Amino acid sequence: MVLYDYGEKGYAMTTWEYITTPLIIHNTTAILNNWGDQGWELVQIVQGPEGGLVAYFKRPKQEI
Repeated sequence: MVLYDYGEKGYAMTTWEYITTPLIIHNTTAILNNWGDQGWELVQIVQGPEGGLVAYFKRPKQEI
């Protein structure tokens, strides 16, 4: 989380990292649960350019 200071008040803004992964139809639950266990939140699933499914995930970026 990045903290910006605007005068006397500080506002927190979450920064995100993103990842995409193909979904194998017969194993979607295991794939989605694996990413969720690692802290990734599913944003959406869309049809990829080759016709398969692609999942988009996000999670808060870790401070370095």
